[in-house]
Amino acid sequence: MDIRYAIHPEQMKGLDTSKIRSHFLIEGLFKKNEMTLIYSHMDRIIVGGVCPYDKGLELKVTKELGVEFFLQRREMGIINIGSKGVVSVEGKEYLLEKKDCLYLGMGSKEVSFKSLDPNDPAKFYFNSTPAHRSYPTVILSKKDAQSLHLGTPEKANVRTIYQFIHPKGLKSCQLVMGMTVLEPNSIWNTMPCHMHDRRIEVYLYFDLPDDSVVFHLFGEPRETRHLIVRNEQAVLSPSWSIHSGVGTTNYTFIWGMAGENQTFTDMDDIPMSELR
Repeated sequence: MDIRYAIHPEQMKGLDTSKIRSHFLIEGLFKKNEMTLIYSHMDRIIVGGVCPYDKGLELKVTKELGVEFFLQRREMGIINIGSKGVVSVEGKEYLLEKKDCLYLGMGSKEVSFKSLDPNDPAKFYFNSTPAHRSYPTVILSKKDAQSLHLGTPEKANVRTIYQFIHPKGLKSCQLVMGMTVLEPNSIWNTMPCHMHDRRIEVYLYFDLPDDSVVFHLFGEPRETRHLIVRNEQAVLSPSWSIHSGVGTTNYTFIWGMAGENQTFTDMDDIPMSELR
């Protein structure tokens, strides 16, 4: 498990490009027949990627968690960004199409992942956060998720936000998780930008062509930085940071949050005039 420690905003000012990438960028999430885990000390969120080809992969506990099984004191949200795959929870199988979501409540002991076609594997992306009570394990498809259609062509930000794990969707303790899909010719997300100092946010960018990138903007409003992010890479965005992005083409991203509350509209808007 890759451990990422929290960075103070004053420390951020002294980081060069390579250090910024090593602290905040997550690469190589979907390796053949492997499970990749990144543990962030920011709200103790775990980011993971699973890509089973010709065998199933089990969710196993690691020493860093100090528990008997992975979800003993945690909950998890899983979104498949690849081809069809199956997540088995306590012996019950859940079929996930691309962009389907599965919520796992605290206490699930046996969890495993497999692809239906080894030549066209599933890619399971997940966020896991500490939990204090157990909620039911539930699957939710993209078409059944609550959605918000936002933006205008003039501002190149026409997008649909799908709220999967959310007070009005799948119930959880603190994890909030969803997906934003940008339409063709739209490249901006979350601009004008905002902050929510009450919770961290993690972005996974995907459905990007190999020759395209997203410029992920973060940092304090008057001390902004950027990361160049490619297909199927993720970014840890601290609670003191803005989080926005602009791509060389349209793209899709999964957002996951953890912290003090689950109120989607609880944010501190940053006027464009304040950005530096």
